[in-house]
Amino acid sequence: MSSGYRRYMGIDYGTVRIGIAVSDPLKIIAQGFTTVPNDGDAIKRILAIVDEQDVERIIIGDPLTLRGEQSSKGEEVAVFVERLRTATPVTIDRADERFTSVMAQRSLVAMGTRKKQRQQNKGKIDEMAAAIMLQGYLDAKR
Repeated sequence: MSSGYRRYMGIDYGTVRIGIAVSDPLKIIAQGFTTVPNDGDAIKRILAIVDEQDVERIIIGDPLTLRGEQSSKGEEVAVFVERLRTATPVTIDRADERFTSVMAQRSLVAMGTRKKQRQQNKGKIDEMAAAIMLQGYLDAKR
């Protein structure tokens, strides 16, 4: 399926939902793609998207504290990363995800999304947080 231009995927891991973003094939722009439930089929769903979107690298948000240390959620993310690594040969990196959910929430407010809509569609925040984290990764690689 590869045309020579493959995408990167960003993952914002959550205990209930996993936000997913993908880059364009030139790896310049990240955009929110979807949210999958964090259940027994989450990795299978993610791998289907990896195949469908021709992903060559997965970047998973690293939940660090304000001091840059591993947070309590970091252990859970590490287990998820290892499960994903055993399920795919795709390269997996981790990137700082501090403030991405806050930035996503603020973006929705700036776009005029009503509070009730934001509360009803929390998956959109996870998806946008994944896109913000992935965009930061892409920008740092240029």
